[in-house]
Amino acid sequence: MPSRMPTLTRLPLRLLLPMLLLAAPVAQARVLTMQVAKLHTPVATLAQVRLQLQWPDGASEGELQLWAGRVDAPGLGYHYQDLHWRCPLQRTATAGWQCAGALRAGGLPPVQLAVQLDAAGTRAQLAQGSSRMALERLAATPDVTTLELQRLPLAWAQALLAQAWPAAQWRTGMLDGRLQVVAATAAPLRVQGRLGVSAAGFETADAGIAAEKLTGSLQLDYRSAATDAGVQVAGQLHGGEFLAGNTYVSLPATPVAFQLGATRTAGAGWVLPDIRWQDGDTLQAQASARLTADGGLAALAVHADSRDMTPLKPRYLSGWMGLFGLRDVDLHGAMELDAALDGAGLATITARLHDVDVRDPNGRFVFDGLRGDLRYTAAVTAVESALQWQRGQLYGLAFGAAALPFASSQGELRTRAPVRIPMMDGTLGLRDVVIRPPQGAAGLEVRFGLQLESLDFGKISQALGLPAFQGKLGGSIPRARYANDRIDFDGGLGLQLFDGQVAFSQLALERPFGTAPSLSADIALDDLDLLRLTEVLGFGSITGKLDGRIRDLRLVDWTPVAFDARFITDDAPGVRKRISQRAVQDIGSVGGGSFIQTLQGQAIALFKDFGYRRIGIGCHLENQICTMNGLHSDGNAFTIVEGAGVPRLEVVGYNRAVDWQTLVERLLAASKGDVAPVIH
Repeated sequence: MPSRMPTLTRLPLRLLLPMLLLAAPVAQARVLTMQVAKLHTPVATLAQVRLQLQWPDGASEGELQLWAGRVDAPGLGYHYQDLHWRCPLQRTATAGWQCAGALRAGGLPPVQLAVQLDAAGTRAQLAQGSSRMALERLAATPDVTTLELQRLPLAWAQALLAQAWPAAQWRTGMLDGRLQVVAATAAPLRVQGRLGVSAAGFETADAGIAAEKLTGSLQLDYRSAATDAGVQVAGQLHGGEFLAGNTYVSLPATPVAFQLGATRTAGAGWVLPDIRWQDGDTLQAQASARLTADGGLAALAVHADSRDMTPLKPRYLSGWMGLFGLRDVDLHGAMELDAALDGAGLATITARLHDVDVRDPNGRFVFDGLRGDLRYTAAVTAVESALQWQRGQLYGLAFGAAALPFASSQGELRTRAPVRIPMMDGTLGLRDVVIRPPQGAAGLEVRFGLQLESLDFGKISQALGLPAFQGKLGGSIPRARYANDRIDFDGGLGLQLFDGQVAFSQLALERPFGTAPSLSADIALDDLDLLRLTEVLGFGSITGKLDGRIRDLRLVDWTPVAFDARFITDDAPGVRKRISQRAVQDIGSVGGGSFIQTLQGQAIALFKDFGYRRIGIGCHLENQICTMNGLHSDGNAFTIVEGAGVPRLEVVGYNRAVDWQTLVERLLAASKGDVAPVIH
């Protein structure tokens, strides 16, 4: 018959199994059971515990089973329900006992638990596949538990890691190392030792912080009490990726040394007084930080030094630069940075640049030889600084050396005086520049005034790959504003071109340095010399004056996607209006399905040029279709050229809907003379 021992209310673990084993020979029973309401260890408390020992008469071993309704290790963060362990119980050579078998907890996959008890102490090992966690607690130091970890999945340590960082969910990775857990009754829980981490991956609940394939080694000293906690970590990382908000870090294969110390009191957030990061010449940084109780950033102070900025962007800055469309930009040179943030956002920043080159491989901009300092403050008292460069380019347009004097206060960075920059044999002027860095929900905002004086449009045309236009570009934009990746311009720009005027208004530029930049504008042309224009375009020869307008122009990635354009000749006293045969056929080809009518029919081929009364053509571009129009329409036909004199001619278009790409191909063919007239 089974024997049963009394039910015990509270019992230390070190007495439980010996009592059961000592009772077995006395009872001479096949089955012996024991129930304990609570069982205490230095690390955990087991509730609703039941032990059963079955030892057949004359057998060399028995079978031990343990059930626990609940297991709590609050210091380590572990809580389990419905735990069951079953194993064959055997004596050891040291007059102790050992038992190894499957351990199950609720619906979790089973693990193999091996326990050995003797007078010297307690040893246990958890194993699953190639993963091992071994525990040793010696009788001479009962408050100290040593853990040996071998390819331990980080997910197994989730509960312990959550004590320091509750928001993180550890997905992948392995731990190796040795830890010492000190769990004295009247002292804080303390975990010390060395850990190796491989391919670690984690993510916070809001996905604001995440990591993949982090690999390295570290020394850990963690302390946790009811009222406070602290941690000291130092080690090296060599590979992996890390994302925190807009900060993306891609670690090199070469070792990066780091260390940090942090403390936390009950009801408050972590305080990190000393954070250090050493990545060779790429980045040396020291910082201190304070977090809120819910893990938000309350304060941060950083000093950073980069003696070689070339690897800085791909390793540390790509996330922030990507926000402004600068992901592909190359950086060279050296820089020092001091910055401070508080709960309201960026408080101060001082950047000292030493011969820094900023180059966009896509050709959007270049700054060479940046040097000086840039100082920003959110305080009322102003600070001054100055930044200069040797040369640069903006979309292929070269500009010369300049210096920008700055003052900063109340969260703004302002120029202290107008700035004149040499550009294309003229001058680009900047005034009233105000820069407001991102603050809270508001993004970066830049305001400025712009003045262009006598820029050589011929050089601009050459740099942009346009026909060899001649003229001077000038104008004033009193106010412009950059915000939400868009620049809006007040005022307009004027271009003196072909003895006439070209005026730009309603200018706006979206994603100026991002993917697929978009430009919108209205353009007005007044009294352009047609002879000079057609000679440059290779479009035959036309004398006279041209007016025009292009409304609602929209370019995406500098390619037209929409506009409403109309061009018409203008009467000017003393200006002859003649059109060459080449120009007639070119205009006819652009009209699409056009033909030429004359009073003399085929006799047009005998003349080199003709008089005209008016020329007019228009296009409304939408959805890649250009709806053509002319001087006047008759059904599907539209007149492009009205003749005057003898021979009198007309150029009429009959295809009002033209594919935009087809129209562009016709224009290119006309400029090369690859068309022939259709004469009726």
